Amino acid sequence: MMISPSLPAELKAALDARLQGFSRSDAAQRSQKITNAYRAGGGSGTIKSEADALAYALARMPATYAAVAASLNALTEIAPDFAPETLLDVGAGPGTASWAAAEAFGSLQSFTLLDANATLSRLALELAQDSTRLAQCRYLPGDAGTNLAEVSQADLIVASYVIGELGESDRITLTEAMWAKARHTLVVIEPGTPAGYARILALRQQLISAGAFVAAPCPHEKPCPLIAPDWCHFSQRLPRSQAHRQIKGAEVPFEDERFIYVALTRTPPGTRVSRVLAPPDIGKAEITAKLCTERSVELAKVPRRDKPAYANARRWRWGDAVMSES
Repeated sequence: MMISPSLPAELKAALDARLQGFSRSDAAQRSQKITNAYRAGGGSGTIKSEADALAYALARMPATYAAVAASLNALTEIAPDFAPETLLDVGAGPGTASWAAAEAFGSLQSFTLLDANATLSRLALELAQDSTRLAQCRYLPGDAGTNLAEVSQADLIVASYVIGELGESDRITLTEAMWAKARHTLVVIEPGTPAGYARILALRQQLISAGAFVAAPCPHEKPCPLIAPDWCHFSQRLPRSQAHRQIKGAEVPFEDERFIYVALTRTPPGTRVSRVLAPPDIGKAEITAKLCTERSVELAKVPRRDKPAYANARRWRWGDAVMSES
């Protein structure tokens, strides 16, 4: 079952309760300071107070949730029988990925969250306390690498927007540690920038060399066929609440989050399908779509005269897994 990119009702209610009386202008200033720190290559160290954590959650939780939800939807489409019982959320922050995983997998029974930022960990636990699924989650503040060495393996590990905070050596070490703890699947999500794509590519290659298989988005374990300046990334549209628009200084009621992800598994996926790498071009005579296939990147052309195929191709969206028409 595909899950929505919108925050779950329980999470939205928990956030709204904590935002009562919280100055939107103050939140906007704090959020901008945090964003600037991340863009300069820093991490969550600027999030030091409860107000900082709330500002961060208000500004980033909706988009992060939408990207994780889209990535998990892609995984469940390729591996519909995957029913993890245990989750490790690495670099969990306010717990965004855990909420998405709880929505995606009703089978999950145990949630362990790891993050070095104690302020975000407190917020995560507060948001989870009234949740029917996450109330008993375990949050281990401190260095993720150290905590990973001490926790048990999990069926599913999710690391969202975290490896970009590390230098190359630390990324390699953390990647190895996460894979060692992944009993079945590791999903890593990063910003949909050329730099985020490069980090995902490096992690992907490292773990393929260690025996991993790619479930999504790639339909193969071969080197990425894209040639610079092209890069692989996807986009998820999500609705913006009034408070979200205020803190972002935005007028449109939606946001498009650009992201890149990889889902790696211990066993090869049962099916290999092509992936739509860009919005299809719907012309009068045909639909043209850029597809990543098992062979290479191909430009699929579906003529209007082939009515069943054309009707099917009209439903293709950027990021979809499809049976190639080429």
